[in-house]
This record gives sequence, C-alpha cells and structure tokens, in this order.
Amino acid sequence: MAALPQALLKNFLGNAPSWYKSLILLFLVINPIMHWLPGPWTAFAGWVLLAQFIFTLAMALKCYPLLPGGLLALQAVFLGMTTPDMVLYEVRHNLEVILLLMFMVAGIYFMKQLLLFAFTKILVGVRSKSLLALIFCAAAALLSAFLDALTVTAVIISIAVGFYSVYHRVASGKTYHQYSHDHGNDIDVQESQREDLIQFRGFLRSLLMHAAIGTALGGVCTMVGEPQNLLIAKEAEWDFVSFFLHMAPVTLPVLLAGLMTCLMLEKIKPLGRFFGYAGRLPQRVRSILEDFDRDQSEQRTQRERIQLTVQAGVALFLVVALALHWAEVGLIGLAVIILLTSLNGINEEHQIGKAFEEALPFTALLVVFFTIVAVIHSQNLFTPFISWVLAQPLEQQPGLFFLANGLLSAISDNVFVATIYISEVKGALLSGAIDRAHFEQLAVAINTGTNLPSVATPNGQAAFLFLLTSAIAPLVRLSYGRMVLMALPYTLVMGGIGFWAVTHWV
Repeated sequence: MAALPQALLKNFLGNAPSWYKSLILLFLVINPIMHWLPGPWTAFAGWVLLAQFIFTLAMALKCYPLLPGGLLALQAVFLGMTTPDMVLYEVRHNLEVILLLMFMVAGIYFMKQLLLFAFTKILVGVRSKSLLALIFCAAAALLSAFLDALTVTAVIISIAVGFYSVYHRVASGKTYHQYSHDHGNDIDVQESQREDLIQFRGFLRSLLMHAAIGTALGGVCTMVGEPQNLLIAKEAEWDFVSFFLHMAPVTLPVLLAGLMTCLMLEKIKPLGRFFGYAGRLPQRVRSILEDFDRDQSEQRTQRERIQLTVQAGVALFLVVALALHWAEVGLIGLAVIILLTSLNGINEEHQIGKAFEEALPFTALLVVFFTIVAVIHSQNLFTPFISWVLAQPLEQQPGLFFLANGLLSAISDNVFVATIYISEVKGALLSGAIDRAHFEQLAVAINTGTNLPSVATPNGQAAFLFLLTSAIAPLVRLSYGRMVLMALPYTLVMGGIGFWAVTHWV
C-alpha cells in the first residue's frame, strides 16, 4: 500500500522537483484553513492565494503555471472566494484577448516560411555584426508591433537552431544533409572547429537576446503586440491608431533608446564583453552557412516560391486590416488562417492543428489569470492600494503605477499584472474617482510599466520564457542568469527612459 502514495506523488505535477510538489500541496492544505478561520484571517487568505499564484508564475521553469495555478484557482472557486459566474464574466469581458491568442498566433504560424526566408537572408547577407544586431532588433520590433512577440521569437529560434545544426554537422565531419546527426552532442566535433563553435555560440546568443529585446520594444507600441495591450485598449476604448498615438510619447523614445543600446553593446567592445555580447561569426562558419543557403535556394520549387508570394500578400492584408480596424484582432487572425491555408494547399486537420499548439496552453493559462482576477475583485484586495495611489498628487500617480507594474511584472507575468491594474483603474473611472483624461494617463503607465521593465527577467515576458525553455538555449549555453545579465543594460535604459517619459511627457 505504501507504493500507492508514492506513485500518486510521482504523477502529481510530473517531473517537477519534489520540494516544489510538496510546497504546492502545502498551499492547497493551508488555504482552506486560513479561509475558514474567523476574523482577519479570512481577508488575509486572498492575499496569500495571490502570493502563491505569483510564485507559480515565477517558478515557471520548474512547472508550467497552468497546472499549479489552475489547482489554486479551482480551490478558490470551491472555497467561495469567487464564483463561477464571476469567472465567466471576466472571460466574457476579455473575449477579444482570448481570440487574439487563439487565432492571431495560429495565423502567423502559417507565415513562418516567409519569416524564416527573410531572416535567413539577413543573417547570411550582412557581414557587420553591429549592423546585423541592429537589423535583428529592429526587425523583431517591427514584426512584433503587427504580429505577435511569441511567434516572432519562435521564428528566430527556428532560424538559430537550423543554422547551429547545419554548422554542427560540418564541424563533426559530416555534410549538412545528414539530418540524423545529434547536434546536442559535441563528442564528434573536430578539434580544429571547437574554438569556432564556442564563438558561434556567443554570436547566436547575442543575436537571440537582441531580437528578444526587439520583441519587447515593438510589442509595447501597438494593441496587438502583447496580449495585455489588447485588454488595455479594450478598457480604454482605443482602436489600433488611437492606442499607438496614446503610447507614442513613451514608446517611441524608448524604441530609439533601445536601438541605440543595441549599437553601443556591439560597438563598445569592453561593454559588450561584460554583458555577454562579444561573440562574432567566424569566417569558416559564415562560408558553411552561405553554401547551405545557396543550396536551399537552388532546390526551392516553383510551388514554394508561390507560397512565399502568397504569404507576403496576406502579410500586407494583415497590416492594413489592423491599421484600419476592419474587425476585432482575433477575427482578422482567423481570416489570415483561412487565406493562407486555402491558397497554399494546407487542407488536412492535423496540419492545421499544429498551428494552435503554441497558443492554446497560454490561452488556458490566461483563463486561470482571469479566475485569480475574479478573486481579487470579489475580495476587494487591490482597492486599498488603488485608493492610496489615487489619493497622491495627480502628477505622481502615473510614475507610481509604472514602478509598481514594472516590479511585479519582472517577478511574475506582465499579462497578469496588467489585467489586475487596468481593471481596478477602470473601476475607479466608472465610480467617478478619476476623470477620462487621467484614466488614459494611467492606462499608458500600466501598459508601458508591464512591457518595459519586465525584460529584466525571463519570467516577465512570455517570449523571454519561451526562449529560455526552447531547444536553442542549451545549445548556445543560454542560462537564466546569463539572460538576466544580458538584459540588464536594456532594463536600465528602457525602464529609465520609460519612467521619465511617463512622468514628464504623458
């Protein structure tokens, strides 16, 4: 019989560490005790639940937060800390965000061929590392402003894995057509190639981080760049152009400062080396990659060329449809799916199903977010803090929101933090505590606060966490600590310029 509890514990949360499993079980035991205790403990139980949920977000590398966070959310509903009707209200209220994740991310999946083609040409065509880093950062920013930061990051990861595997095969004495090669094992790498391999890893690390930062720089600018942007736009009743114009006094100076930081890290060698941006592309590696790209171009069929053309046309449709707000963002994403699958010959269910694999786990997690938000509303947890901030002088309030959102986003998740604060501020507007103009100032502070300082850690942004947990991270030796160090100069610049802009220019 002793084997039964051990088997249950082993199955619980899969391969998460034992200490993590024990802690989650402890959370599930103490929550009902605190909730049923009389006096102030009942109110305090809501804050404990919120801290526990943020912990699951911060420990996302140990276990995907949907599982432990979902258990906490289910328990909260069961204990009566909120109601199923309140959860359904939050989901209905944020349906546009859910549609964005379900359909837009899947739609961009069918554009990966075009994006891979474009980034590949950039990588092999530009010889200056400084210029290449700037192009990757700027291109990721531009794409993230109109597409989706997570998908753009996925494309760049695919490129990096592809080129790393090509070089690794050749460095191991094989041809780049031998796809069965294990590029995660260095045992066969020739001694003469080992130094080039180390340099190539550093080169890819720096490009990946510049591009990841680029997704944050561009993602903050438009209502489709990040999931929380659409939520904030909905609460503020802004369309695509209005959102861009309201954010521009903060986002455009930060974008320029971010791109300048990228150049400085590459041009000022001691600075770049300190933060981990010293890697250069060895000439032997470049030659191998150019030969590979040339071979791929020669083998490209007429059908594949037409597919690229179709994807470019649909990408233009996407930009125009978003800018003119022809429909809700998620519905435009659905239109992209229909157009690309129909015109490019993708007509089988299992082919289409792959497009939804990246988005649906995070969509489910977002519904769990909304359950915790329902608890916050039902228990009035944030009302004292919001009231305190709104009692401060008007000119100080945007800066306080920027700092509070930035700190929480860096240690938990920016979508969750933005969801909490924008809903509370909207409540203050509806109650008459603030006027419309001030509400819009605070909405700008919340959006930029959750998007800019959150680059400090991989926890803050889904794209960063995706990069850290991807196949490329162990190949190029990109660890959690290294990501924090490489993001530090960007964090200081983007956070500092963002705070100044929010407090002086909004």
